[in-house]
Amino acid sequence: MPPSNRKVVTAAQMAALEQAAAAEGLSTDTLMEQAGLAVAQAIRRQLGGVAGVPMLVLGGPGNNGADGLVAARHLRRWGAEVAAYLVAGMPANPKPDNKLAAKLESAGRYAVPVLSLESDPGLGQLEALLRRSRLILDAVLGTGNSRPLAGSVKEIMQRVSAAREQPNPPFMVALDLPTGINPDTGAVDPAALAADLTLALALPKLGLLTFPGAAYTGELQILDIGLPAGLGETDLSLELLTAAWADSCLPLRPLDAHKGTFGHALIIAGSRNYVGAAVLAAHAAARAGAGLVTLATPQSVYPIAAAHLTEIIHLPLPETAAGQVHPEAAGLIRAGLSRYSAMAVGSGMGQSAATREFIEQLLLTPPVPDIPIVIDADGLNNLAQIPDWPERRAAPLILTPHPGEMATLTGLTTAAVQQDRISIARRYAAEWGAVVVLKGAYTAIAEPPGRHPEGLVRIAPFANPALATGGTGDVLTGIIAGLLAQGLDTFTAASCGVYRHGQAAAQLTAANPKTALLASDLLTAIQRPR
Repeated sequence: MPPSNRKVVTAAQMAALEQAAAAEGLSTDTLMEQAGLAVAQAIRRQLGGVAGVPMLVLGGPGNNGADGLVAARHLRRWGAEVAAYLVAGMPANPKPDNKLAAKLESAGRYAVPVLSLESDPGLGQLEALLRRSRLILDAVLGTGNSRPLAGSVKEIMQRVSAAREQPNPPFMVALDLPTGINPDTGAVDPAALAADLTLALALPKLGLLTFPGAAYTGELQILDIGLPAGLGETDLSLELLTAAWADSCLPLRPLDAHKGTFGHALIIAGSRNYVGAAVLAAHAAARAGAGLVTLATPQSVYPIAAAHLTEIIHLPLPETAAGQVHPEAAGLIRAGLSRYSAMAVGSGMGQSAATREFIEQLLLTPPVPDIPIVIDADGLNNLAQIPDWPERRAAPLILTPHPGEMATLTGLTTAAVQQDRISIARRYAAEWGAVVVLKGAYTAIAEPPGRHPEGLVRIAPFANPALATGGTGDVLTGIIAGLLAQGLDTFTAASCGVYRHGQAAAQLTAANPKTALLASDLLTAIQRPR
């Protein structure tokens, strides 16, 4: 069975999956035991061993707190000096099926000290535990967070945050979700706890991948807690891209291949002011594995681009006095489209009445029917000036806007786009009948409804400020075009391209996270197809 991406869930969807698991005979208690053990094992891996390590487990009143007590029991069993502190107090007159009370009893059998508000009215014992602990496990609310933090819980969270601001602060691990983060929207309570590591149970919650909550997540690890494979996954329309899936999508490189085997990408890009964008996009398409790449640029750009790109075919185009592509170039390109297997349009082309007319003549008059097309940057900005373009397009399209370009295309504000990135990408993928790559931290790739009734959305697992520099988007455009040229469908090419682009940046910045990154650095870091 080929590798798959990980589903991403809301709190309600996760609860429904747990109910479905219970209907198949997997009890809540069994899931709780498996979750707590998985969390303890992850902490042991993180530290390289826990014997003698002072730790504090902050437990809430619900299942998240019970999971934390299970983890505390195992950590104690392995020699950790672990104590638990119940932020909402001991359960009063618990019912026989009260999970927290049952896990308290089990923790007690392993001599885990358990403190609570009742025994610590001035929070002096909490302060002492915070000072001695090398690691804190936040098991307070998890996905049960639906109201603002208040009262004693808020005060305790503030004490913990203050302890984290001292020299040699304890390492903070969040169980499933940092306390104070909305699991669905990523909204952040003023008293929220920022984690160094979040251990998501079974599936990541959307709030962990949505800002501002994503900034509180730290490193994200996803733990298997024993949910049956494939349980309810057909109903879920969000996915987190994985390395195994991206690897499996790369086109094969057979031993008897020739350059025609891997397609021919046409890159239409550049202008007198933006030569580099054309060079980056064309170079990236070749690095992504296209057998042939042709770069079509204005006549005055051609000699400069050719000096940098010895492996690329060049197609000089008629240009305007401003050094931008002339509208009459559209006919020249269309006459030879049959020799290409994919096309990218827009990087560094500039904005003007002439470039808008060129885009309209190239793509819409009449519609280009067969070749898959990536439209980026000024291609999008010019397209936005043609109100009826969605009704006039025919070719399979991938649009790759950053939030500002998405605002231009939709008439929304950039803030509105950023506030609900997943829904915006999904809505306009359906409205335009195109794959939409909404770039930025945790890039969202949305396809129109088809294989999923809502339209599937994939999220890239990368939030890297090193990519916030000119030209990196042109590299992404070239990667996607190169994958399209090799025969990948639009949604797969866009998703795989985004992953390869983010992975290359992550590898470059791993050793020096504060070092500036040039877009051209990405070109040699792109992993080549098999």
